Amino acid sequence: MTEWFVLGLAMVLACAIVLAVTVIRHRRVPEDDDTSETPDVLEYMVMMVGVVYAIVLGLAIAGVWEARGAAQDGTRDEAQALHEISRRVQVYPADARERVERDVRRYSEHVTTVEWPHMIEEHRLTDRGGELLDTLRRDIARRPPASELEAQTYQPLLDQVAAADEARRARADNAEETLPGVVWFGLVAGAFVTVGLIFTLQIRRSSRELLLAGTFSALIAFLLFLVWNFDAPFGRTASETTTAFQDLISA
Repeated sequence: MTEWFVLGLAMVLACAIVLAVTVIRHRRVPEDDDTSETPDVLEYMVMMVGVVYAIVLGLAIAGVWEARGAAQDGTRDEAQALHEISRRVQVYPADARERVERDVRRYSEHVTTVEWPHMIEEHRLTDRGGELLDTLRRDIARRPPASELEAQTYQPLLDQVAAADEARRARADNAEETLPGVVWFGLVAGAFVTVGLIFTLQIRRSSRELLLAGTFSALIAFLLFLVWNFDAPFGRTASETTTAFQDLISA
């Protein structure tokens, strides 16, 4: 069974059980029962719906915020590893140093101009980016150290390439949006229910009530937009989270 079928079945069963219990209890109530002594639970139900929706909305915001932060940390780790390669390779001769620096620059430019927009739209990385990173690894690994200083730098360079590769794999795993569709269904449906319940309280047309209702609806819309914006861990545009790579290219 799919999650949508389970969700629909659970909602239908919950509504059916509540309606059935209400109808059965209503039939058992005597005709001379005084309903004036029964407390009005309408306002209490509206308040509880608002509280439950606020909790769910808060959890959604916290989840997408945490995912965005983890994605940015991974991006900085990847860029920092490439930066360390560019700095540590300075002890190599000019030809080897320029080759490695060229590999780092080509990979960084590809990530910012090609791979990042592709990752945002398709939620996966490009094969070309992996090939450029493999080229960087081969150019470092194939040249044996020619001095004691190069020997001390050789393994740290490979370690930094491995760190960049690990950060790249983490970026591939986090390329998809954070919240699944069923959560979005709950957020949107809950927004309509929460705002719609305002009309059950016999809202009048006074300027104060209309202002409060409009402000509340605008707040719900803003929070949903906030969740949607942060739901993409690496941003909605390439310029949002590629600052670390841009700084590496301009350095």
